[in-house]
Amino acid sequence: MNTETVYQRFRNAASQWGDAPFLHVLEETADIYGIEAGDISYGEMLALVESSAAEFNSRGYAQGMRVGLLLENRPVFLQLWLALNSLGVSVVPINPDLRIAELEYLIEHSEMCLAIVLPTRVDEVKTAIANAGLNTPVITPSDKLPTVIESSGQGSVVSAETPGVQADSKTECALLYTSGTTGKPKGCILGNEYFLHSGDWYAQTGGHISLRLAVERMLTPLPLFHMNALAVSVTAMITVGGCLVLLDRFHPRSWWSSVRKSRATVVHYLGIMPSLLLTAEVLPTDREHSVRFGFGAGVDKKLHAPFEERFGFPLIEAWACTETGSGAVVSAHEEPRHVGTSCFGRPCKDVDVRVVDDAGTDVGDGTPGELLVRRVGENPRYGFFTGYLKNAAATDELWKGGWLNTGDVVQRDTDGSLHFIDRKKNVIRRSGENIAAVEVESILNRHPQIALCAAAAAPDELRGDEVAVFIVLDAAAGNAITSGKSTDLASGNAVNDKEHSADMHSQRLRGTAEQIVQWGLERMAYYKVPGFIAFIDELPVTATQKILRGELKKLMAKTLSEDGFIDTRHLKKRG
Repeated sequence: MNTETVYQRFRNAASQWGDAPFLHVLEETADIYGIEAGDISYGEMLALVESSAAEFNSRGYAQGMRVGLLLENRPVFLQLWLALNSLGVSVVPINPDLRIAELEYLIEHSEMCLAIVLPTRVDEVKTAIANAGLNTPVITPSDKLPTVIESSGQGSVVSAETPGVQADSKTECALLYTSGTTGKPKGCILGNEYFLHSGDWYAQTGGHISLRLAVERMLTPLPLFHMNALAVSVTAMITVGGCLVLLDRFHPRSWWSSVRKSRATVVHYLGIMPSLLLTAEVLPTDREHSVRFGFGAGVDKKLHAPFEERFGFPLIEAWACTETGSGAVVSAHEEPRHVGTSCFGRPCKDVDVRVVDDAGTDVGDGTPGELLVRRVGENPRYGFFTGYLKNAAATDELWKGGWLNTGDVVQRDTDGSLHFIDRKKNVIRRSGENIAAVEVESILNRHPQIALCAAAAAPDELRGDEVAVFIVLDAAAGNAITSGKSTDLASGNAVNDKEHSADMHSQRLRGTAEQIVQWGLERMAYYKVPGFIAFIDELPVTATQKILRGELKKLMAKTLSEDGFIDTRHLKKRG
């Protein structure tokens, strides 16, 4: 059995490239985070990791436990992750955009025994824990570490695995939550093998994404609570002795300054980034950088070639998801890349794919169908996620027929190239974030004025998708709007309005829509909140009140054609 862990690979890298930079913190990122700018070498990070590991060990943290980390893209996140990994402890990266209702679920479901968060989020996380009826300790990175006996969510000692059992490639390394199609986010169990294979895949693939030993400087604005940055970027740089430059997030105006200051040779992107960068004024300095290639997904096919021509490097499109990791990644790292056709390449020799219709029958080249993937060889799940936490049924359903059913609709060329067409799953893809319509609905349906709602993806030129919600108001709220009486959600006081004109009715609807959005912003991540709202009398539902998604698509098309949505996108802001 392979006994290597992420920590062990990092320790080996530090012994080989001790003085080389592991992380570089740009001044602009340092200012935002209030930390020191400059390089952190492999040797320096190893010393920090070993010190943290010794403290965790002395307090009883051991294999079989989980610790939540809400630390954004700060170096301390990687320090604590590697330290905990050395002890076999898994981490639960927490999206900083999550709010009370989402935090309650994640903390309880993951059974984390400790949450290490930013000082500004301590009170909010403690409130979520109290609401969930737990007593999980919450500290900042600078606080004293509690002992394990104090760290149980249910008031009892958290059980570790058998003392002395060594962590290996199968040991859980992280628990990442991803939006599904049937309600609450699912916790994807990711083993050390998942992370190590991602580093190996990137280091060995070659072609347009070849990585050089102890040379590369990879710049990414993508978050560490997603697999791209944590599993791909971090482990790739550790594997080849490269330097990682983590931004707090994507800043279009300062992007090229960050690229030049960091001396980046590789950048990671999502589809919205090229779109925004191309809107900037053309400058003679557009090609003054050291970038060899960009690696990502979702670039607008109309903008793919213009971006490469203007900025002078290829955008290498790829396909993967949290569940596949790099076990079944497909990328356009070799020619022909079919630029401008939503092509994400051809499967390598280790990845087996099928394209099937709704009956599970393989379709021919040129015909759209669902993408199924697995690993070639004796272990079809090598490099994939281990499974969904506490949800074996969903794991089995995903692997129905011995293939991972992706829910993505693609089309295959005669040369084997795959082109992305659409998503079969009921997922809204906004600026790189997967949003489950059912999760949005479950939170909004708690609103006191909403009788029923349905969420769906509406097209957005910049973000790909936007969250659109059809709302049926309860009788009281509907009558108040019709009669000219509305309720101020903040005070609960009735507001009289005797005007009955169509214009005033429209204003009352807009006011109600904006109040619903503000209510939602307090309870879920800003990007999940509706950007478009339409009030309707009834939703297309079955006899058991299940939403007819096919009919909802027709309603979406009709509402868009009639300009029937209230645009609330201007209210969707972080924090």
